[in-house]
Amino acid sequence: TKLILDSYKNKEITWDIYEEKFTNLMSQRNIEHTVDKRILDDGCLLCSEHLPHHCHRRIVVDYLNKHWGMALKVTHLV
Repeated sequence: TKLILDSYKNKEITWDIYEEKFTNLMSQRNIEHTVDKRILDDGCLLCSEHLPHHCHRRIVVDYLNKHWGMALKVTHLV
């Protein structure tokens, strides 16, 4: 949500707290059940973060891999 992202960008919360809140939000929204796996076939998620370890795509992929038993991967572009 904008609130979670703004809290991180404004340094009100750490990355670890952001990641926890973001993961909890995905869980509350049941994205593993509401997102069709086929949407990621030949698809990509884009992110503007300049540090790959501070990237929401990685959090999404980790979450979906855990719940879908898949091996989606993140490729960071330079």
